[in-house]
Amino acid sequence: VVRLSVNPSRGLMDEKFVILVQNAPPGSELTVHALHQCDDGHGWDAFAHYISDATGRVNVSEDCSLGGTYSGIEPMGLLWSLRPVPGSKPGLRLRKKNVQEPMLVTVSVYEGHRKEGFADLVPLASALVERWYMAPGVRRIPVTEGGLTATLFLPPGLGPFPAVLDLWGGGGQLVEYRAALLASQGLAALAIDYLTAKIIKETGKMTTFKYFETAYRYLEEHPQILGSRIAMLGLSFGTSVTLRMAVYSKVMKLRCAVCIIQYFVPSGRTGYMLVKVFQDCLSVQVGRLQCPLMLVVGEDDQNTAAQESANDMKEMMERAGNSHLLTVLSYPDTGHLIEPPYTPHVRASNFKPVNLNEILMILWGGQTAAHSRAQEDSWKKILLFLRVNLFGGIRPAAVPLSHL
Repeated sequence: VVRLSVNPSRGLMDEKFVILVQNAPPGSELTVHALHQCDDGHGWDAFAHYISDATGRVNVSEDCSLGGTYSGIEPMGLLWSLRPVPGSKPGLRLRKKNVQEPMLVTVSVYEGHRKEGFADLVPLASALVERWYMAPGVRRIPVTEGGLTATLFLPPGLGPFPAVLDLWGGGGQLVEYRAALLASQGLAALAIDYLTAKIIKETGKMTTFKYFETAYRYLEEHPQILGSRIAMLGLSFGTSVTLRMAVYSKVMKLRCAVCIIQYFVPSGRTGYMLVKVFQDCLSVQVGRLQCPLMLVVGEDDQNTAAQESANDMKEMMERAGNSHLLTVLSYPDTGHLIEPPYTPHVRASNFKPVNLNEILMILWGGQTAAHSRAQEDSWKKILLFLRVNLFGGIRPAAVPLSHL
């Protein structure tokens, strides 16, 4: 009887697993398939073709996929190459909404090299995999103090812990999954909704920079947070806010900042998704920055001029004499949406900017395999950068690339 095992069958989203097929006929063609139904009900799948060895085994971590949604030796390919099942509506993007429940993935093995029709086939063997953003013991705490719409994630234990302010981009909403994963890695994290927050709906006014200072003070005063060891992490438009707060705020004394695909336009160009109150974010004087900064750049970003922005910032900081604070990670064939490891890559998806009443199809860029490698590599280096600066000595410092 053919057996299929996944080890560990329950793990964190950034943790690798090993898929092993045993007892198959030696030299037989097999298809290993992954199926996930996301929180909004849409189906996603991935598959790869293998040939069992002389003992009837396939080890996905060591053996070469001959075709499918990925090829080559890719231990986690069945996750990062997930795509909407054939016939799905266009423009889907996989995002975890309820981090208190796992991402469930059914891994199956089928006879022959199959490409479609998996729902109508009977697998030789299957296994259910749980992928969690919240490790056991991580606490999720909704935050409404000071008009905030936010969620605090605390690592297991008593603390006190260093903390990260976690900002997403121009689509708004309270997005929690990266903050939950940071807490699972030992860093407290506050996910903030700053474009569609409850206070905006109640007052009709956009949040000001005092909103972020309120979030900072909340962390600073929290009994389980090390108030002098707070960082900020931003993606897309969240990067612009992160840079501005790091440079100009008299309240926020950040230990370091991480900007994933910086939205920085020194010449005054503006993007389609920007709200007026934040447009001055785009001309931040980064030469005044006093804390270590990590930039994560996708060289195939089709949404913003990411590489050009990084070069502009590097030049400004070199002229100002603070380029020693800068660490740049730049990835070829990588798009705009650089997310935690094994998040399925989408080259384009539906997107509703907060200041428009229409849904746009946005081209993000990236080639799936290269983009996925960048997500895995950058996450490790972001965590190291945060740990060095948040757990390290009195003086913050940039992390040399040779150490990453």
